[in-house]
Amino acid sequence: MKLLPENIQGVLFDLDGTLLDSAPDLYAALVAQCVEEGVAPPPYAPVREVVSRGARAVLRCAFGERGEPALEALTPRYLQLYQDVMAQQTQAFDGVDDLLVRIEAHGLRWGIVTNKAAFLTDELVSRIGWASRASAVVSGDTLPVKKPDPAPVLLACARAGVAPAHCLFVGDDRRDIQAGAAAGLYTVAVSWGYLDGGDPHTWGADKVLAHPAELAALLQLQPVVA
Repeated sequence: MKLLPENIQGVLFDLDGTLLDSAPDLYAALVAQCVEEGVAPPPYAPVREVVSRGARAVLRCAFGERGEPALEALTPRYLQLYQDVMAQQTQAFDGVDDLLVRIEAHGLRWGIVTNKAAFLTDELVSRIGWASRASAVVSGDTLPVKKPDPAPVLLACARAGVAPAHCLFVGDDRRDIQAGAAAGLYTVAVSWGYLDGGDPHTWGADKVLAHPAELAALLQLQPVVA
């Protein structure tokens, strides 16, 4: 683990499970597909835990016994159903909006690095109202590789105009920490996210935080007076 860099220029975030609680909409799309397929939907809790792994992992919760080829065939319809309900129940985690306002008020840049497909990422970020605020948005298919490869993180740094050595990467999945560390960023694992059933304290992050307010405190970002 390393010390927090001096002269922080920006903060990069994972999207689902870090900035946004999107699990309710991802689950709603799965329930709709279960209805179409005549299958009883699984409970919410196990689905929520795996949403960071992507559509295939979500579908596996309901249709796993059909095998991987069937899951692949079901994926396009699932993504369509998700796009239909995207952002209806999705909202920023408690404290995230205040954190982003503080980051902006102190002249820092922030961006998003997600494994979500760009056509979904861009629409979701727009619906949430962040499209004009994020300095960089890199999706799972922006490059031929995705997290835990460091390339998407480095691309986000370049687009945001920040040096990796003066930037943080914040995420709720081991892959986030692996990608951020490999790219040379200070890494923060957040325990408020989905975690994929894992313990963020075992991921080798430079810091583990339980609430967005703790990140604001770490960066010494004072409250913004309206």
